[in-house]
Amino acid sequence: MRSSSLLKGGVSVSLTLNGMARTLPDAVERVSAFLGQSGAEVRIEEFPAGTPTAAEAARAVGCKLAQIVKSLVFDCDGRWVVALIPGDRRADPAKIAAAVGASRARIASPEEVERATGFAAGAVAPFPLPRIERVLVDHGLLAHKRVWVGAGSPRHMAVLSSADLVRLARARPMDAVETAA
Repeated sequence: MRSSSLLKGGVSVSLTLNGMARTLPDAVERVSAFLGQSGAEVRIEEFPAGTPTAAEAARAVGCKLAQIVKSLVFDCDGRWVVALIPGDRRADPAKIAAAVGASRARIASPEEVERATGFAAGAVAPFPLPRIERVLVDHGLLAHKRVWVGAGSPRHMAVLSSADLVRLARARPMDAVETAA
């Protein structure tokens, strides 16, 4: 069973599960508050079994793997950068580094992810990210009308338009994935 909350124009409806009102985890509340003020039409859903991988998330929400947004944190010469990558692709660290003028991009450890974003690894939302210097988004995500992003916990995801994803994350579109073999 999953439950949802529709956010539009600053109005938030609390999550319910089995008819009982639920309190949101702090990180999900931060995402919800940010989205509630955005004016975007967004729905946050809770998946009690969790969505630990992109493939499991796609199955849980009932979408294509390419519509799942992986929010990957990179250390680019000491600067934190988030790359938003389609669930069916792998990020290309060399492209990420070149996009931000760094000599290299290294995927952050789980501890670094939490320190840089305020979210646990595997639950990183693409916003709000006050300590992140830059957010990049792969062009492939823009081909979809709606995409699913992490919403602050391994059990919460949000669906929104790809245009709103770019706008709200203040993301720069680019080719950020490895070349398909």
